[in-house]
Amino acid sequence: MAPTPMVTVLEEDQHWWFASRTRAILAYLDRYLGPGTDRRILDVGCGAANMTHHLRHYGQVVGVDNNPRPLDIARQRGLEAYLGRADDLPFDASEFDLVALLDTVEHVPDEAQVFEECRRVLRDPQAAGGRPGGKLLVTAPAFMSLWSHNDVINMHQRRYTAPELKGKLEQHGFRALRISYSNFFVFPLAAGLIMLRRGRAEPELASPRRRVPPRPERRSRGGQAGSPHIDEDAYQVEMEPAAPAVNALLGAVGRLEAALLRHVSLPVGTSIIAIAEKV
Repeated sequence: MAPTPMVTVLEEDQHWWFASRTRAILAYLDRYLGPGTDRRILDVGCGAANMTHHLRHYGQVVGVDNNPRPLDIARQRGLEAYLGRADDLPFDASEFDLVALLDTVEHVPDEAQVFEECRRVLRDPQAAGGRPGGKLLVTAPAFMSLWSHNDVINMHQRRYTAPELKGKLEQHGFRALRISYSNFFVFPLAAGLIMLRRGRAEPELASPRRRVPPRPERRSRGGQAGSPHIDEDAYQVEMEPAAPAVNALLGAVGRLEAALLRHVSLPVGTSIIAIAEKV
């Protein structure tokens, strides 16, 4: 099967971290799902729909997010998007063939309920004909030892190890098909920078955003400007900017890693990617 091309149509797609994550996601979905149009896909924590055009390679996409502000952008981008919580999804049981839980579960205090809800809305396996159950795709940050200011401003609750995430999936009625660390090649640099910055001033973060008219009653809530939880004008999770040459280099590294992920699981990285099946 030829790899699904990564369509670059949004500003988010230009950032090396988003692009590398997308390529890893496409590698897993190509192998365990394959392109198609008749599937129902739910993007949990869809935000401003920065993944919709990629997930549409595999079916019809519906989104849900608990923040109404990025949903305005998501709908402008053509996503059927609903207001709702990951631990209380506003959908019927067995409604979807794929649930994408992309850097979402680490935000929710009750992670167990998130996995239960994802399982509930996924299609049941069918003994007749051996049809497998619906699939859950998860990406999440790796290793609590890499906890940083970025985790704080994005209100993360935790980071995971691959065995820990695999165990939680199995505990909640999934069979892990593949699980791997990602951002393998940048891991030494990222870990070193995090350790070096501890106790020092943190860099400004930046991500694509769309401005909306300020509300008169808005008050400053302090903290790092730019986070969607702090800056009401932001619609996207903030990422540290990279110079064009660095961005291009790290993007090329992401392409290499995606090619590896089609065949092997990587032993370490700053993130985790997993795909599992409802059993």
